[in-house]
Amino acid sequence: LSILFPQQSGLYEYKIFGGLADCPPKLCADVYMDLEFRKQWDQYVKELYEKTYDGEKIIYWEVKYPFPLSNRDYVYIRECQEVDVDGRKIWVVLAQSVSVPQCPEKPGVIRVKSYKQSLAIESDGKTGSKVYMYYFDNPGGMIPSWLVNWAAKSGVPAFLKDMQKACCNYSKRA
Repeated sequence: LSILFPQQSGLYEYKIFGGLADCPPKLCADVYMDLEFRKQWDQYVKELYEKTYDGEKIIYWEVKYPFPLSNRDYVYIRECQEVDVDGRKIWVVLAQSVSVPQCPEKPGVIRVKSYKQSLAIESDGKTGSKVYMYYFDNPGGMIPSWLVNWAAKSGVPAFLKDMQKACCNYSKRA
């Protein structure tokens, strides 16, 4: 489900391939882009909102880390586009950290200054979706190997399960 490989820096890049049964790609993309809804289903969200600074939409996201580690926060821009590749519809979400003076660092929270994510979602040919994600961040500080292992073995698969459940709940709300 997920592959990780360390960079020379000792940091990890994540490549995730997965399937979300019974979640059509447009629904997946809508759920993924809906920040307010994410607060309801993602247990690791401490704070999450979008604000416009100098005409640009910026997202602030604070992530809960397990005790005794400090929480991490992100300030980033993202966009979602529907692209057509030889008749295949693919939803692409790109996100990247930015530096915004109006979002200063908070005491006790470590700012992730280097964050990049690419997400592609397409139909699995049935009623679900195939998902590909590339993810890199530099979480700062010392991240213990047990947490890296947990993310690879449990965290990512659990996130996909939660996302699948969220898709089902989201379509019921409409």
